[in-house]
Amino acid sequence: MIHFNKIIIYLNKFSLFSVVLIGLQSCNESIIFDQFENIENSRWHKDSILNFTINSLDTISKNNIYINLRNDKDYEFSNLFLIVSIGFPDNYKIVDTLEYEMTSPEGRFLGTGFSDIKENKLEYKTHVTFPVKGDYNISVQQAMRKTRNIEGLEFLNGITDVGVQIEKVK
Repeated sequence: MIHFNKIIIYLNKFSLFSVVLIGLQSCNESIIFDQFENIENSRWHKDSILNFTINSLDTISKNNIYINLRNDKDYEFSNLFLIVSIGFPDNYKIVDTLEYEMTSPEGRFLGTGFSDIKENKLEYKTHVTFPVKGDYNISVQQAMRKTRNIEGLEFLNGITDVGVQIEKVK
């Protein structure tokens, strides 16, 4: 009887593990692109433009595009301004200036993570299609400046990684 109980416990643990694994795998099925670029020494230069090339084979499906970034405790602002552009294979280009909140009203960093590094998934575009087959280029540049300064910051401290993620809408 003892051996039978151990087998049941083993099967229950195996079943739970299998369900979790399948659940994680099914969540990732919708991700069609996910790439990060490291920011050297967590100092993002104002002229450093990060480029992400996506090859689109599907010209019908709707997708959501996210800008993912990681910041550490050295990030000194409550918001973040980015210039993001999408270059199409036919040389058409869309350029957006975006602002994201980085802290709560109390000053706590938003995002996920248990350490000093927080990861943020920032919504960029929703329900978009890539209508032309070929390579699309998404570029991301920081556009931060201090209040009452016309010139942008030469270095934005505290951003450790910047990425782009594209998920197929279910």
